[in-house]
Amino acid sequence: MAEFFNALVDPNLTFLRYAFLTGLLASIAFGVMGTYVVVRRISYIAGAIAHCALGGIGAALFLQTRFGWTWASPMLGATLAALAAAVIIGLVTLYAREREDTVIGALWAIGMAVGLLFLAKTSGYVDPMVYLFGNILYISEYDLWVVLALDALVVGVGAFWYNKFLAVCFDEEFARLRGVRVGFYYLVLLCLTSLTVVMLVRVVGIVMVIALLTLPAAVAGQFARRLWHMMALSVLFCMAFTAAGIGLSYGPDLPSGPVIIVVAGAVYLAVTIGARLRKPRLS
Repeated sequence: MAEFFNALVDPNLTFLRYAFLTGLLASIAFGVMGTYVVVRRISYIAGAIAHCALGGIGAALFLQTRFGWTWASPMLGATLAALAAAVIIGLVTLYAREREDTVIGALWAIGMAVGLLFLAKTSGYVDPMVYLFGNILYISEYDLWVVLALDALVVGVGAFWYNKFLAVCFDEEFARLRGVRVGFYYLVLLCLTSLTVVMLVRVVGIVMVIALLTLPAAVAGQFARRLWHMMALSVLFCMAFTAAGIGLSYGPDLPSGPVIIVVAGAVYLAVTIGARLRKPRLS
């Protein structure tokens, strides 16, 4: 870790500071939205959205390399695909419950397949591993500002509609009886999740997106009794996991995304096992 801290203050390693700061700032959105995902138990929906994002990434890269559409950036493609998937899944969940699992599974598989097909046609131009497993060291100053904008959006909307989201997550039927537009707030929640997932792809990649979205919140859930407490702890845990993962991966020259997930997974297992051991046994 000493080598990492020395590199962090090296004026020639600007990219490392961008990666570190972006990881810490992204943890705000990850912690807040991850809490909603865990409490609402929609991690499988977040996974489907993440894999649909690969289809948008592949399509954008194909348009760039084959037709010269420079405006079709991978993150724009991922954002549009993720938002479309969120709306489709949300509408199916609300109005066609009997087909929910089928549609989610189909979008998960089709999004991944379409993305891989497009990436196959752009081989030699891009490294698909960057999107599948992430590389936070590729993050630029532009990405840093995008993360700040996402944090502002997530925190602003989350604070403004906190009580509405709380009702939708914990007692949907009661909220509907009280006149809350459950469908609208659920769709907003899914769209915010999709935007967070797109940014998460930059940090740990599509394959491991669910882990970093849910593990910090799951650990926080062991210590918190209120939703906003859980969010705050989730943000702090996500920051700690990200910082530790980047630091530990720097010296051995390991991919930072998997190291972040291993750190988060180890802490989650330790906390979960510790909680089980502390529970009194019934005689």
